[in-house]
Amino acid sequence: MVKKNDFVEIEFSGRVKDGEIFDTTIKQEAEKLGIRKDDVKPLIVCIGQGMLVSGFDKALEGKEAGKEYNLELSQKDAFGERNRGLIKTIPLRIFLEKEINPKPGLVLALDNMLARVIAVSGGRVITDFNNPLAGKDIIYKFKILRKIENLDEKISSFLNFFLKKKFEFEIKDKTAVFKIDDKMYESAIGMFRGKFKEIFNLEIAFEAKQKAEKAEKEEAIKE
Repeated sequence: MVKKNDFVEIEFSGRVKDGEIFDTTIKQEAEKLGIRKDDVKPLIVCIGQGMLVSGFDKALEGKEAGKEYNLELSQKDAFGERNRGLIKTIPLRIFLEKEINPKPGLVLALDNMLARVIAVSGGRVITDFNNPLAGKDIIYKFKILRKIENLDEKISSFLNFFLKKKFEFEIKDKTAVFKIDDKMYESAIGMFRGKFKEIFNLEIAFEAKQKAEKAEKEEAIKE
Protein backbone atom coordinates (compact mmCIF):
# COMPACT_ATOMS: atom_id res chain seq x y z
CA MET A 1 0.00 0.00 0.00
CA VAL A 2 1.18 3.52 -0.77
CA LYS A 3 1.43 6.38 1.70
CA LYS A 4 2.10 10.13 1.88
CA ASN A 5 5.24 11.28 0.04
CA ASP A 6 5.38 8.09 -2.03
CA PHE A 7 5.76 8.68 -5.76
CA VAL A 8 3.33 6.78 -7.95
CA GLU A 9 2.49 6.60 -11.63
CA ILE A 10 -1.27 6.68 -12.13
CA GLU A 11 -3.78 6.56 -14.94
CA PHE A 12 -7.19 8.10 -14.40
CA SER A 13 -10.30 9.62 -15.86
CA GLY A 14 -12.32 12.34 -14.21
CA ARG A 15 -15.92 13.14 -15.09
CA VAL A 16 -18.63 15.34 -13.74
CA LYS A 17 -21.25 13.31 -11.89
CA ASP A 18 -24.05 12.60 -14.37
CA GLY A 19 -21.92 14.35 -16.98
CA GLU A 20 -18.99 14.07 -19.33
CA ILE A 21 -15.31 13.26 -18.90
CA PHE A 22 -13.25 16.42 -18.43
CA ASP A 23 -9.77 14.89 -18.02
CA THR A 24 -8.12 11.56 -18.80
CA THR A 25 -4.71 9.94 -19.07
CA ILE A 26 -6.17 6.79 -20.64
CA LYS A 27 -5.50 6.55 -24.37
CA GLN A 28 -8.71 4.69 -25.28
CA GLU A 29 -10.90 7.28 -23.58
CA ALA A 30 -8.86 10.15 -24.99
CA GLU A 31 -9.62 8.93 -28.52
CA LYS A 32 -13.36 9.07 -27.78
CA LEU A 33 -12.91 12.72 -26.79
CA GLY A 34 -11.04 13.48 -30.00
CA ILE A 35 -7.67 13.76 -28.26
CA ARG A 36 -4.67 12.18 -29.96
CA LYS A 37 -3.34 9.12 -28.16
CA ASP A 38 0.19 10.52 -28.33
CA ASP A 39 -0.93 13.55 -26.31
CA VAL A 40 -1.90 11.58 -23.20
CA LYS A 41 0.18 9.51 -20.84
CA PRO A 42 0.07 8.36 -17.18
CA LEU A 43 0.85 10.97 -14.55
CA ILE A 44 3.56 10.76 -11.89
CA VAL A 45 2.64 12.41 -8.59
CA CYS A 46 3.94 12.60 -5.04
CA ILE A 47 1.08 11.73 -2.69
CA GLY A 48 0.10 14.47 -0.28
CA GLN A 49 1.90 17.30 -2.09
CA GLY A 50 -1.04 19.00 -3.78
CA MET A 51 -0.39 17.63 -7.26
CA LEU A 52 -4.04 16.55 -7.52
CA VAL A 53 -7.30 17.98 -6.16
CA SER A 54 -7.41 17.47 -2.39
CA GLY A 55 -9.94 14.63 -2.24
CA PHE A 56 -8.23 12.64 -4.99
CA ASP A 57 -4.80 13.23 -3.46
CA LYS A 58 -5.97 11.99 -0.04
CA ALA A 59 -7.74 8.96 -1.54
CA LEU A 60 -4.48 7.59 -2.98
CA GLU A 61 -3.14 6.84 0.51
CA GLY A 62 -3.56 3.19 1.46
CA LYS A 63 -4.29 2.01 -2.09
CA GLU A 64 -2.55 -0.86 -3.89
CA ALA A 65 -0.80 -0.83 -7.25
CA GLY A 66 -2.58 -2.69 -10.03
CA LYS A 67 -6.10 -2.34 -8.64
CA GLU A 68 -8.76 -0.15 -10.25
CA TYR A 69 -10.70 2.20 -7.97
CA ASN A 70 -13.72 4.47 -8.30
CA LEU A 71 -13.94 7.64 -6.23
CA GLU A 72 -16.80 10.11 -5.86
CA LEU A 73 -15.91 13.56 -4.55
CA SER A 74 -18.20 16.31 -3.35
CA GLN A 75 -17.54 19.77 -4.77
CA LYS A 76 -15.78 20.76 -1.53
CA ASP A 77 -13.15 18.02 -1.94
CA ALA A 78 -12.88 18.45 -5.71
CA PHE A 79 -12.64 21.88 -7.33
CA GLY A 80 -14.35 23.80 -4.55
CA GLU A 81 -17.75 25.42 -4.13
CA ARG A 82 -18.80 28.26 -6.37
CA ASN A 83 -17.91 31.67 -4.98
CA ARG A 84 -20.22 34.50 -5.98
CA GLY A 85 -17.43 36.90 -5.07
CA LEU A 86 -15.52 35.67 -8.11
CA ILE A 87 -18.21 36.96 -10.48
CA LYS A 88 -16.94 40.37 -11.58
CA THR A 89 -18.29 43.22 -13.66
CA ILE A 90 -15.58 44.61 -15.94
CA PRO A 91 -15.90 47.66 -18.23
CA LEU A 92 -16.20 46.67 -21.88
CA ARG A 93 -13.43 49.10 -22.83
CA ILE A 94 -10.89 46.95 -20.96
CA PHE A 95 -11.54 44.13 -23.42
CA LEU A 96 -11.68 46.39 -26.47
CA GLU A 97 -8.32 47.96 -25.56
CA LYS A 98 -6.85 44.43 -25.79
CA GLU A 99 -8.67 43.84 -29.10
CA ILE A 100 -10.95 41.24 -27.52
CA ASN A 101 -14.60 41.08 -28.52
CA PRO A 102 -16.28 39.46 -25.48
CA LYS A 103 -19.29 37.23 -26.09
CA PRO A 104 -21.22 34.99 -23.65
CA GLY A 105 -19.45 31.66 -23.24
CA LEU A 106 -16.02 33.00 -24.21
CA VAL A 107 -13.25 31.63 -21.95
CA LEU A 108 -10.02 33.60 -21.70
CA ALA A 109 -7.11 34.27 -19.36
CA LEU A 110 -7.38 37.44 -17.26
CA ASP A 111 -4.95 38.30 -14.45
CA ASN A 112 -3.44 34.80 -14.75
CA MET A 113 -6.85 33.22 -14.11
CA LEU A 114 -9.33 31.55 -16.44
CA ALA A 115 -12.51 33.55 -16.78
CA ARG A 116 -15.78 32.90 -18.61
CA VAL A 117 -17.91 35.69 -20.02
CA ILE A 118 -21.49 35.38 -18.75
CA ALA A 119 -23.13 38.43 -20.29
CA VAL A 120 -22.34 41.66 -22.14
CA SER A 121 -24.66 44.61 -21.62
CA GLY A 122 -24.52 48.42 -21.54
CA GLY A 123 -20.76 48.71 -21.72
CA ARG A 124 -20.23 46.11 -19.00
CA VAL A 125 -19.03 42.54 -19.14
CA ILE A 126 -20.10 40.13 -16.40
CA THR A 127 -17.26 37.63 -15.98
CA ASP A 128 -17.00 34.47 -13.88
CA PHE A 129 -13.55 33.69 -12.42
CA ASN A 130 -14.67 30.45 -10.74
CA ASN A 131 -13.02 27.24 -11.90
CA PRO A 132 -15.35 25.81 -14.58
CA LEU A 133 -15.66 22.66 -12.42
CA ALA A 134 -16.36 24.53 -9.18
CA GLY A 135 -19.66 23.58 -7.59
CA LYS A 136 -19.73 20.16 -9.24
CA ASP A 137 -19.46 16.67 -7.78
CA ILE A 138 -16.72 14.67 -9.50
CA ILE A 139 -16.15 10.96 -10.11
CA TYR A 140 -12.64 9.60 -10.72
CA LYS A 141 -11.72 6.17 -12.03
CA PHE A 142 -8.06 5.46 -11.36
CA LYS A 143 -5.33 2.85 -11.10
CA ILE A 144 -1.86 3.05 -9.58
CA LEU A 145 0.39 1.54 -12.23
CA ARG A 146 3.56 1.44 -10.16
CA LYS A 147 5.31 2.87 -7.14
CA ILE A 148 8.49 4.72 -8.13
CA GLU A 149 11.63 3.83 -6.20
CA ASN A 150 14.38 5.48 -8.26
CA LEU A 151 15.43 8.78 -6.62
CA ASP A 152 16.50 10.46 -9.86
CA GLU A 153 13.11 9.69 -11.44
CA LYS A 154 11.32 11.05 -8.39
CA ILE A 155 13.23 14.35 -8.46
CA SER A 156 12.88 14.76 -12.23
CA SER A 157 9.14 14.03 -12.09
CA PHE A 158 8.57 16.42 -9.18
CA LEU A 159 10.29 19.39 -10.84
CA ASN A 160 8.87 18.64 -14.28
CA PHE A 161 5.36 18.69 -12.80
CA PHE A 162 5.76 22.17 -11.31
CA LEU A 163 8.29 23.81 -13.66
CA LYS A 164 7.54 21.91 -16.90
CA LYS A 165 11.22 21.35 -17.55
CA LYS A 166 13.86 18.66 -17.06
CA PHE A 167 17.10 19.57 -15.29
CA GLU A 168 20.54 18.02 -15.13
CA PHE A 169 21.61 17.12 -11.59
CA GLU A 170 23.49 14.63 -9.46
CA ILE A 171 23.30 13.55 -5.83
CA LYS A 172 26.39 14.34 -3.71
CA ASP A 173 26.55 13.84 0.06
CA LYS A 174 22.84 14.29 0.79
CA THR A 175 22.63 17.20 -1.66
CA ALA A 176 20.96 17.48 -5.06
CA VAL A 177 23.43 19.51 -7.14
CA PHE A 178 21.79 21.12 -10.17
CA LYS A 179 23.92 22.13 -13.14
CA ILE A 180 22.29 25.36 -14.25
CA ASP A 181 23.43 28.59 -15.89
CA ASP A 182 20.00 30.27 -15.80
CA LYS A 183 19.40 32.34 -12.64
CA MET A 184 15.65 32.30 -13.20
CA TYR A 185 15.48 28.50 -12.98
CA GLU A 186 17.98 28.50 -10.12
CA SER A 187 15.61 30.75 -8.19
CA ALA A 188 12.60 28.60 -9.13
CA ILE A 189 14.21 25.37 -7.94
CA GLY A 190 15.40 27.12 -4.79
CA MET A 191 11.76 27.69 -3.81
CA PHE A 192 11.47 23.92 -3.23
CA ARG A 193 14.24 23.67 -0.60
CA GLY A 194 11.75 22.85 2.14
CA LYS A 195 10.01 20.23 0.03
CA PHE A 196 13.31 18.59 -0.93
CA LYS A 197 14.17 18.26 2.76
CA GLU A 198 10.72 16.91 3.62
CA ILE A 199 10.30 14.51 0.70
CA PHE A 200 13.83 13.48 -0.27
CA ASN A 201 15.85 14.41 2.84
CA LEU A 202 18.17 16.34 0.52
CA GLU A 203 19.61 19.85 0.43
CA ILE A 204 19.74 21.84 -2.82
CA ALA A 205 22.88 23.32 -4.36
CA PHE A 206 23.82 24.73 -7.76
CA GLU A 207 26.83 24.45 -10.01
CA ALA A 208 27.36 26.40 -13.20
CA LYS A 209 26.78 24.01 -16.08
CA GLN A 210 29.82 25.15 -18.07
CA LYS A 211 32.04 24.77 -15.00
CA ALA A 212 30.66 21.30 -14.33
CA GLU A 213 31.24 20.19 -17.93
CA LYS A 214 34.82 21.46 -17.82
CA ALA A 215 35.48 19.53 -14.60
CA GLU A 216 34.05 16.36 -16.13
CA LYS A 217 36.32 16.68 -19.18
CA GLU A 218 39.39 17.22 -17.01
CA GLU A 219 38.48 14.16 -14.95
CA ALA A 220 38.04 12.09 -18.11
CA ILE A 221 41.49 13.13 -19.37
CA LYS A 222 43.11 12.06 -16.08
CA GLU A 223 41.56 8.63 -16.38
